[in-house]
Amino acid sequence: MSIKSSILSIVVVGMAAAAGWAVATGHVVIPKFQSQLTSTAVVEAPPGAPLTPVDTSDRKTIETIVREYLINNPEILRDMAGALQAKDQAEQREKVKAVFGDLKPKIFSSPLQMVMGNPDGDVTLVEFFDYNCGFCRRALSDLNTLIEQDPKLKVVLKEYPVLSEESIQAARVAIAVHRRAPEKYAEFHRTLLSNEGQVNGEVALKAAEGLGLDAEALMADANTVETEAFIREAHELAQALGINGTPSYVVGEDVLAGAVGLPALKQAVENVRSCGKATCS
Repeated sequence: MSIKSSILSIVVVGMAAAAGWAVATGHVVIPKFQSQLTSTAVVEAPPGAPLTPVDTSDRKTIETIVREYLINNPEILRDMAGALQAKDQAEQREKVKAVFGDLKPKIFSSPLQMVMGNPDGDVTLVEFFDYNCGFCRRALSDLNTLIEQDPKLKVVLKEYPVLSEESIQAARVAIAVHRRAPEKYAEFHRTLLSNEGQVNGEVALKAAEGLGLDAEALMADANTVETEAFIREAHELAQALGINGTPSYVVGEDVLAGAVGLPALKQAVENVRSCGKATCS
C-alpha cells in the first residue's frame, strides 16, 4: 500500500475535527474540498514515550500508531479544531483588512440591502443569512433581542441564498416584499426564519399574503433584474470578505462566522463603540 493512503487516514481525522468545529460554532459552510498528500509522514509520540523507529512504508503500522495516539489523547481533536478556527480567523481578518476600505459603502449603506433596528444607529451589525439555514433560524432570537435591548443599533440584512434553489426563490420574494412594502419586511423576515420546514418561493408568497400583500405583484417583482442585483451584490461582498457560510456577521471591520450567540454579538457591538473594532486589544 502507498504511504499516501496512510496519510489520507490522518487527513480524514483532521476533516472530522473541522466538521466538528462547524457544528460547534453554528456555521453552515459551503463545502470546498482540497487535499494535498506529501511523500513523508511524521507521527509524534506522546510526551515521555520512548522513540521507536517507524517504517513509513507499512500502512498498518502507521494507522495503528495514529489510532492509539488519538485514543490516548482524544483532546487533540479539540486542539486541531481550535487551531483550524484560529488560523481561518487570522487569514480572514487579513483578507478583510485588504479590501474593507473600498467595500465599506456597500457593506453598511448599500441601497441593495434591508435595514432593521435604528436606521441612524451609531453601530451597524451586518448579517449574511439564508432562509433555509438552521443556525440562522436559531440565531434569529439573538438578533431580535439585540434590536430590542439596543435602540442605537442599526442592523443590515444581506439576502445570501447559498443552500438551494429554494433559498434563492425565497430570497427573491423577500426582496420583492422589501421593495413593495419595506415597513412589512421585518415581520416577513421573522416569519420566514421561524418556519421549521423547507422555505421556497411558495412558502414565502404565502407568508407575504398573510401580511396583506399581493402575491401576483410580488412574483412580478421577484423576477426582475433589480431583484437579482440584491442577491448578486451580497454574493460579491461575501466572496470579497471571505465569507463562505451562514450566518456570518460584519461588525466594525471584523467578520464573525457562525451563530456566535447573543453575548458575543453584544460584546462586539460594545467594543466597536469603545475602540472602533469588534475585538479590543
